[in-house]
Amino acid sequence: MPDHPEPGRPGPCEDRRLLVQAELDGELDAAAAAELAVHVARCPGCAALREELGALSERLRAGLTRHAAPARLRAALAAQPEAAGPRRADAVSAPGRPDAAAAVTPAATAGAAAAPGGAAGARRADHGGALPVPATIRPSWRRRTGWTHGAAFGAGLALAASVLLLLPPPGRAPPFPEAVAAHLRALQPGHLVDVASEDRHTVKPWFEGRVDFAPPVRDLAGQGFPLVGGRLDFLDGRPVAALVYRRGLHVINLFVRPGAGMEGARSAQGYNVLAWTRDGMAFQAVSDLNAAELAQFARLLRMPEG
Repeated sequence: MPDHPEPGRPGPCEDRRLLVQAELDGELDAAAAAELAVHVARCPGCAALREELGALSERLRAGLTRHAAPARLRAALAAQPEAAGPRRADAVSAPGRPDAAAAVTPAATAGAAAAPGGAAGARRADHGGALPVPATIRPSWRRRTGWTHGAAFGAGLALAASVLLLLPPPGRAPPFPEAVAAHLRALQPGHLVDVASEDRHTVKPWFEGRVDFAPPVRDLAGQGFPLVGGRLDFLDGRPVAALVYRRGLHVINLFVRPGAGMEGARSAQGYNVLAWTRDGMAFQAVSDLNAAELAQFARLLRMPEG
């Protein structure tokens, strides 16, 4: 493991170890992740640590076993609320105080082996701009005479099964939520652009040395989609070029990275997402703009320049 590098191989920087683990878990904001990416590109020890932890994370993810709850157990759980009685009206959690369950990710598990204390110290207090957690229903603290140890054990099994069933299949990323979350993070004050310019000849060179590819930057001001600027962002733990455009008062984040990606159109959390691949680049456009105008934006980007 990276704690004991091979002779002649540089070890990771102690002050960056936790940040590498947090970045693999998607827990760094765009600014911190961008700063770390620059450091990793220049530090062989930290680059080796990230590669090793990333590989271990993938092995752990691929080794997960998923089990469906038996039909008899599902039927028993479906009948349980009747035995427990109706929910009390005052059992709803107070606004602004939702309960959130802590998630254990493969990279965090791998990080625990690499450094005592894990990546908790590197996590952001606001969970990296994650989507807000809805208010949950609190169970009544009143003792239920019909609740047995067997039912409690069955509920625990069902919960574990549901968590496993919600995980994406090995090697397949969930469709588009990462792009929507990155779009929401970018809308926070001071996060939209790292280079602010309407000139593509200013924005495109800014990415040199920050990513290992040249994102295509188009000037669409004449078609009603002016360029605002760009920034370095991360999707699925990989660096992407984020190009920012506007349509009136609507912000469009265009995420670009090399390789093939998912394609299609989706809506999530009130935002429209369009994804396509062109000339060896994967594109994801996210905005609260209506679907028709976002499709027009995508068509313009797909057209040859000139």
